Amino acid sequence: MLSVILLFISALLFAIYNFFIKYRHYWKKRNIPEVHGVMWKFITGKKSLAEIHKEIYYSYPEESNIGLYNGLKPALIIKDLENIQAVLLGDFQSFFSRGLNTNQNDLLADSVLFMEDYERWRLVRYKISPVFTMKKLKNMFYIMERCARDFIDFIENNQEAMDKPFNALYTYTTASLTASIFGIEANTKNTMDSPFIDMASKATAPSFSTNLKFTLASTVPKLFKFLKLKFFGDQESYFINVVKQVLKERRRHNDKRHDFIDTCIELQNEGVMQNLTTGYQLIPSDELMAAQAFFFFIAGADTSAHSMLFVLLELSGNLEILKRLHKEVDDVFEKCNEKVTIDDIEELKYMDMVMNEAFRKYPTIGKIQRRCTKTTTLPVGQVRIEKDVQVIIPIYAIHRDEKYYPNPDVFDPERFSPKNILNIPKYAYLPFGEGNRICIGARFARLQLKVGLAWLLRRYTLKEQVYDPKYFEPSFFALRDTAARIDFIPRRV
Repeated sequence: MLSVILLFISALLFAIYNFFIKYRHYWKKRNIPEVHGVMWKFITGKKSLAEIHKEIYYSYPEESNIGLYNGLKPALIIKDLENIQAVLLGDFQSFFSRGLNTNQNDLLADSVLFMEDYERWRLVRYKISPVFTMKKLKNMFYIMERCARDFIDFIENNQEAMDKPFNALYTYTTASLTASIFGIEANTKNTMDSPFIDMASKATAPSFSTNLKFTLASTVPKLFKFLKLKFFGDQESYFINVVKQVLKERRRHNDKRHDFIDTCIELQNEGVMQNLTTGYQLIPSDELMAAQAFFFFIAGADTSAHSMLFVLLELSGNLEILKRLHKEVDDVFEKCNEKVTIDDIEELKYMDMVMNEAFRKYPTIGKIQRRCTKTTTLPVGQVRIEKDVQVIIPIYAIHRDEKYYPNPDVFDPERFSPKNILNIPKYAYLPFGEGNRICIGARFARLQLKVGLAWLLRRYTLKEQVYDPKYFEPSFFALRDTAARIDFIPRRV
């Protein structure tokens, strides 16, 4: 034990020494302004990392790039939209890495979310993408619509849902994801009784331990690997075993439900996955399929719940917008006699505008980071990015930049009207990312939110209030405010 401690201390001291020799004034030497202490401010403070990046963004209004340090590694905040496009799309092979190293024994994180192997990531994404086509979503819609109706019953019969609105929304998004992955059993009375709510909550909630893991994986990857840390170690055994059991039962009964498990079985029945161009192969094991299912929860449960929360918070402070949205929902529901189809939900065009504006003002993923995998040059300014330098795209800051959005703190859905949306520059709106690694489940998330909001606003309105948060919760990636209050008022329709 003593030798391990000494080795750890030696490695840390060497890393610090190497930092001062190799990276001291790294950005200053390149005539780029540099900021120190960012990660320390995040770890010890009360703000999200995206908020800290936003403060830095506006501290240098004339600069297109601001240098900082993610621990012992140089990182660069980039502002220019053309350079952002290069990172996310044009020079993607130089920036495909998220810059969060995992350990190979972390079966959930290393199998999809933070996958560093480019060939492996590309093959898995190609095979999983079809589950989010409009055809697949139409087949799956009956699941989401059932969950939305059950959500209304859940609110009506659960006082805690009224007292803790975020928990109620989180119950809806998690339960909807559970049903979309595993299907709905015939004897299920209410789909909100999901066994995965606590698991998903613990996996996504920020804490000092979680933030420290993300910080180490991002800034001192060798130490993260040496300590054999896992992002989702507490959930790994339970979730993988559940998926294995469901796969086994579903194969035995040949029970098709148009859910994600159906897709997993289809992939496994096709045999070894292969990239015909490169010859790269991958076995669609139960563990790999479980990781893809787990990705639904991690990418969707918390972010979608917060997206719903932010929509409702802004509606409660903008009653004319709320009134107009109520009318649109009522018109659609009355026309179909409350037998809602996916085509009915697609008619809610003003709701799309409201959601888009909420995504702008409160992007649930407040920043994107990418690690440079091979030395390259950004097009604007010819900024040289060396291998292993991280690039940060400050989504929250860009979404509040008055250069792209006049009066950016005002909630105005008209920004996203069919006419005005054309005025928003490409890559200035990034709620789901953009380029080759754009959120694969964006269509699913939008549909899940729309049907949930539609049923909620059909049955309830909101008490007027003004939402003006001082800061968000200290999360590495996200904008979160789980304590925010909403008061639901039943409607007579």
